[in-house]
Amino acid sequence: MSDTPHLLIPFAASPSDGCQHALQDLALPHLDRLLSRLPPPVTDAGDETDFIPPHERALARHLGLPATNSTAPWAAWHQRQASDGGGDGAARAFVAPCEWRVTTEHVTVGDPDALGLDEAASRELLAIVAPWFAEDGIELAYERPTRWLARGAVFEGLATASLDRVIQRDVRAWMPDAAKARVLHRLQSEMQMLLYTHAFNDARAARGLGPVNSFWVHGTGSLPPSVSAAAPAPAPEIEIPLTLRDAALAEDWRAWRAAWQALDSGPVARLADRVAAGGAAQLILCGERNALAWRTGPRGFAQRLQSLFRPQRFKDAGTLL
Repeated sequence: MSDTPHLLIPFAASPSDGCQHALQDLALPHLDRLLSRLPPPVTDAGDETDFIPPHERALARHLGLPATNSTAPWAAWHQRQASDGGGDGAARAFVAPCEWRVTTEHVTVGDPDALGLDEAASRELLAIVAPWFAEDGIELAYERPTRWLARGAVFEGLATASLDRVIQRDVRAWMPDAAKARVLHRLQSEMQMLLYTHAFNDARAARGLGPVNSFWVHGTGSLPPSVSAAAPAPAPEIEIPLTLRDAALAEDWRAWRAAWQALDSGPVARLADRVAAGGAAQLILCGERNALAWRTGPRGFAQRLQSLFRPQRFKDAGTLL
């Protein structure tokens, strides 16, 4: 395992107006100090409409997981890591129970973590919906309250959007290809009809909780045979703070700004101290479009970045990241 500290920060910037306003006069002295000592970054260019966001692509590369702008087989990789004998090569997916809020203009996906599901409730819901999935050759298994593990041929080669792409957004822009995902589209409609008046949601309403009326599929696909058959190896260590992500998905840009300041004085400052002392380090800043990755290297190259990432220039990161 590498002894080089890796820090990956999702949602370090966003092109949204709220983020651009939050970035104004945002002082990040430790980030500025760190970047002044690092060589030019490697850019992973993408688009904010890519199904797989930059931070997931960066993490996949770090773990040696095959991923593109449209696919990342996270569920199959997770199953392989959890298995003592390696994976079985089957296509898998994560299924997240969630609330779809339907209006005449939007179909918005709520954050599954806001549902208040515990293990007992999640298992109860899983028992309700699993037979419907089984009729279409999809096996569901409990993994945690807001994420089930699915196995089925329908997930092979199917591009699905990351959950981080759809939370609090109109789901219609992120639906998988209708021809390839016909079964999933039908199941989503059936689940909405089944759960709309189900006693499970009646009980939730009595406790002041919102309904669980649909699901989101992500992390689909299978691993290459060489990866699937290999014995699982310890994942390389990497620090991934999620405070910026959580604030950005909630569109709470005041909290996002405060989270950046906390990161700057915490893990970023520690990384800057290490680099200043001559240690090795890697920093990856991810936005909604691109990712920028820095590794320690010859100091001469770092001078080219000193004027680019001053704190007063960080407001431009929405276009860079």
